[in-house]
Amino acid sequence: MSGALLVAGTTSDAGKSMMVAGLCRLLARKGIRVAPFKAQNMSNNSAVTMEGGEIGRAQAMQARAAGLEPSVRFNPVLLKPGSDRTSQLVVMGQVSGTVAAGDYFHHRAWLADVINAELDSLRSEFDAVICEGAGSPAEINLRATDLANMGLARAAELPVIVVGDIDRGGLLAHLFGTVAVLEPDDQRLISGFVVNKFRGDPALLAPGLDQLERLTGRPTYGVVPFDDGLWLDAEDSLSVQAHRMVGIPGPARGVDSLRVAAVRLPRISNSTDIEALACEPGVLVRWVSDAADVADADVVVLPGSKATVSDLAWLRERGLADAVIAHAASGRTVLGICGGFQMLCRTIDDSVESGQRRVEGLGLLDADIVFEPAKTLRRWNGPLRGYEIHHGQIARASEDSWLDVGIRRGAVYGTHWHGLLDNDDVRRRWLTDAAMTGGRKGFVVAADVEVTTRRDAQLDTMADLLASHLDVGAVMDLLDRGVPSRPVITSTICGP
Repeated sequence: MSGALLVAGTTSDAGKSMMVAGLCRLLARKGIRVAPFKAQNMSNNSAVTMEGGEIGRAQAMQARAAGLEPSVRFNPVLLKPGSDRTSQLVVMGQVSGTVAAGDYFHHRAWLADVINAELDSLRSEFDAVICEGAGSPAEINLRATDLANMGLARAAELPVIVVGDIDRGGLLAHLFGTVAVLEPDDQRLISGFVVNKFRGDPALLAPGLDQLERLTGRPTYGVVPFDDGLWLDAEDSLSVQAHRMVGIPGPARGVDSLRVAAVRLPRISNSTDIEALACEPGVLVRWVSDAADVADADVVVLPGSKATVSDLAWLRERGLADAVIAHAASGRTVLGICGGFQMLCRTIDDSVESGQRRVEGLGLLDADIVFEPAKTLRRWNGPLRGYEIHHGQIARASEDSWLDVGIRRGAVYGTHWHGLLDNDDVRRRWLTDAAMTGGRKGFVVAADVEVTTRRDAQLDTMADLLASHLDVGAVMDLLDRGVPSRPVITSTICGP
């Protein structure tokens, strides 16, 4: 076997990341050397690679599924939105500048060269490369600058599988329409479909899939059921919804539960840090965006942000800044991670992201932050594991050290480390202290929860779902033989 395919989606959050991860794990189990690839990602959830570069968090997770260390090769272009119109451009793991949406066309040619060269290199080294698209290939207004969907598929002659989330409704129309709006040379590459998150009796769906095949000439390779025990590193921070529970915690081991309010910042980054808390039995984690939702929490977490100063202003506008300060004044626990940590300090001097220079922080930690042009990208693989991605640096601090990974004042903690709470001993001690501080003396921390093991179990669950509900033989055939012959749809529905 020596092939590649592209998993595209009808929408963002349709299941592309899950399917790529599941296929990587499934193929790796068969002894096939497989690698993930996402040509261009737009996400503020990122991870640090073995080369000291930066890639999308989902691609790091997919690399783990394939039994590989994360590498910049798996996500050569990363866009990190700092506003609605501009993004930081990261190429082969390193910051290459800031681009506006309207100017991106001018970067396409040289970025395409980087992407195509890297994909060619991976294909020469691995038996299979499973590529992930971005958003939807039906966004034909963006086709001229597309590097991750049909632009990549056309350049590399990749068969394309389109996956859709049926839980949202209207999926058959989405699948048909995704093919129908494409130009003939793009349509030719669409090989088939996968239905994701199906609930109920598949026999009821079968007539619709049969008709879809008659209309499009393309089969459905599988109907993957909804699994409420499946959680996944979020690719897109927009999928993190305020007031939504994070994960499905098990029953409390003691008589008390611990309530955690994680603030859903507008430019949140690395929201996956919160998942480690949601793994714990009896820890109830909610994303919140209103001051009232902080009042009954035992712990408040301010996660990372790609726009620290802007998101700090948002905290103040929403009344959340005062709510967090009052929470800390009552003696209850506050944790700030990366950008959230910087917000807890006395001052932030930012001439890099916002250009606003010195602004007042929340003042819960006696420290000052200065943004530097060079971004810190660092992985820690010692007794404690984690990674850092930040422009802001501690210029002064008079607070106590916290495990050599940050600083603390009483029950207020701050760290630049992402993934710190994945360290089981650190998380257990911190939760125990937070429960005591919050008066939850009946809360008992589980001694048998291992987050890394839970994450690996999720990858196995994804692979198991695909093994049971996907025509794996047909997918392997795409990898072996490439693009199959498929008809072009000519539909009056889409106009002339």
